[in-house]
Amino acid sequence: MNYKRGDFYTKKAKKEGYKARSVYKLQEIAKKYPILKGVKKVLDLGAAPGSWTQFLLQKQKWVVAIDIQPLAIKPHKQLHFIQKDVTELDESFLSTLGKFDLVLSDMAPKTTGIKHLDQQRSLMLSETALWIAQQLLNPKGHFVCKIFESADTQNFFKAVQSTFQKAYRFKPRSSRKNSKEFFIIGLYAYQTAS
Repeated sequence: MNYKRGDFYTKKAKKEGYKARSVYKLQEIAKKYPILKGVKKVLDLGAAPGSWTQFLLQKQKWVVAIDIQPLAIKPHKQLHFIQKDVTELDESFLSTLGKFDLVLSDMAPKTTGIKHLDQQRSLMLSETALWIAQQLLNPKGHFVCKIFESADTQNFFKAVQSTFQKAYRFKPRSSRKNSKEFFIIGLYAYQTAS
């Protein structure tokens, strides 16, 4: 279980059977933006311990989940888990996964406490997630990506804007108040890679 301090969302997750409090971030995003409407197949990057995947399966989505760490949830007929480092995925491997209606990334670097380094590592993961989304999203598919606020965030946001018809910045209430994380949401992808 990915529980640390006993704050409201941690206790709520434990009570409701989710593997991490981060599920409420996805729930907030899905309530505010139409990321799940008409969506059948989802790619969940950085999925462990598995709370986002749990939520998606409850919504009867087909999920391909990828993480370097194992998932802490039970196998499911609509779940395909791949234990790999997302940053090492290449075009040849991605081509075996098929197309998706939604690509999610809750990836975060192991923080060092060195602000600039942590921001750069977060940006690299976000850029990787966007590149994967550009390869695998169906036209009009959606993208959700966690990123740490930095001087380079605006450039990444512009890259999302160039890939999607609509782009938004959003910080869920369930994010920790002192956290520099927020989410970038891209809706209705333009024609992506074939």
